[in-house]
Amino acid sequence: MLVVPLVLNYFKIDRTKVFQIGFYGFNIHTWFTYSDAIAMRTGHVYYPFQVIPIMPVNFALDASLVPVTFMLVYQWCINNNKNVFLYGVLTSAFFSFFFKPVLASWDLIKLDKGMNYFYLFLNYLGILLMAIVLTRVFIYLKNHPKTK
Repeated sequence: MLVVPLVLNYFKIDRTKVFQIGFYGFNIHTWFTYSDAIAMRTGHVYYPFQVIPIMPVNFALDASLVPVTFMLVYQWCINNNKNVFLYGVLTSAFFSFFFKPVLASWDLIKLDKGMNYFYLFLNYLGILLMAIVLTRVFIYLKNHPKTK
């Protein structure tokens, strides 16, 4: 979950839009890391096995698998004129209702204190919305430089 997505991203990223896609992915990574850290610190989510145990988050998910997946979906959407939010919602649903339950069945994630997959889905949607809005704001600023 750590190395393979990063290698895949290296070969698949559209280098003509690398900064836009990278900025979007960095947004996903940052917000997901913050929300994961909060969920872990409050005891709502626990990862029994981690690549880097001293980290307060699941580094493989937060820094690689989730951001790279969202980046590749974003890239596909902008290159094929598809709705980024719609496909982001579908990606969020995949992670929340399929991938995380599979991790739970393998005892790689534990949900506690009322946390459930629907709440994870809402978290993904919030992160998705923030990443899309921030990326669009920066694209707007790039395309509309301040005049003197």
